[in-house]
Amino acid sequence: MNTNTLTHSNVSQAKPWWSFGMVWMIIAGPAVVVVAAFATLYLAITIPDPVLPTEALNPRNAIENQEKLDAAMAPALQARNHAATGVVPASKK
Repeated sequence: MNTNTLTHSNVSQAKPWWSFGMVWMIIAGPAVVVVAAFATLYLAITIPDPVLPTEALNPRNAIENQEKLDAAMAPALQARNHAATGVVPASKK
């Protein structure tokens, strides 16, 4: 019996790297991140955020805006107080 043929038959053939499932799982992670980055870039370009007005950032206008907000909320506050207490508010005419 030839020992040379016996050792060659026991040695398995090396598989190419793409035939292993673990390789594709490792490649899939960064590939998904790249696709998500391009999707985020597309959304950022097509739907820009609105620019805030400078009046909202100015503290002097905050007092005026608060007064306007209080005036606008007055009917809602009266209704809330009426619902909670049952007392009809006196009209300020």
